[in-house]
Amino acid sequence: MIRTIATEEITKNIREMCIEANHYLSKDMEQALKNAVDIEQAELGKKILCQLQENLTIAREDMIPICQDTGMAVIFIEVGQDVHFEGMLLEDAINEGVRQGYLDGFLRKSVVRDPIVRENTKDNTPAVIHYSIVKGDQVKITLAPKGFGSENMSRVFMLKPADGIEGVKEAILNAVKDAGPNACPPMVVGVGVGGTFEKCALLAKQALTRSVQERSQIPYVKELEEEMLDKINSLGIGPGGLGGTVTALAVNINTYPTHIAGLPVAVNICCHVNRHIVREI
Repeated sequence: MIRTIATEEITKNIREMCIEANHYLSKDMEQALKNAVDIEQAELGKKILCQLQENLTIAREDMIPICQDTGMAVIFIEVGQDVHFEGMLLEDAINEGVRQGYLDGFLRKSVVRDPIVRENTKDNTPAVIHYSIVKGDQVKITLAPKGFGSENMSRVFMLKPADGIEGVKEAILNAVKDAGPNACPPMVVGVGVGGTFEKCALLAKQALTRSVQERSQIPYVKELEEEMLDKINSLGIGPGGLGGTVTALAVNINTYPTHIAGLPVAVNICCHVNRHIVREI
């Protein structure tokens, strides 16, 4: 049976999600930061982690953004094939939700209309939107406001099949080393392996929206996530880039089938807030 959803409902939810994601840390990230204080061995690193938690408490209690860079809105929207939208065009409804959220929430507007002319759109639109059609009559919205301090540190590597899993490990470590303190560590490292040039980047972006407490269901990928987290935390970059044993809070890896001649790898790094929020309608 077809279910009709008014697109104004999409607008309303995205408006609320933009405000919530920028003021309140997600539960998985909150727990990860608390755990990091216990794990961190460097006195300065532990102090920085405590300061980050204090900042998050102030943001929550005083209703101010958890980071001054309130990001470019990245939205994954999964639409059940039995859903019929009624009202304005879905993409327009999504962008209207972002516009309202950033204006009503007094969030920093960071989007420019053209990458060269660089005139600010003054409402943080347009969003970057990824659509997928799935079974059922529900709509799942994942919003991830992405700051560019960490986004600028992300990389795509077009490896050869012969590079194998060791080449993947080297690519991840090189990306994190190059990022150093610029990605506002402790960071979350999203990795995409497989697909094509653009698909591996999308996989890495989606990996950042997975709970940092959830490991891959694929055994070798789960082992790789754990190994890379240990190796990254052995680099000594530490909280704030000032040294320590907690450089990353998690490494989330997604994989996808690929061509016989390629091994694409993308590393999408996110700062310690790693904002993400999910709602179903």
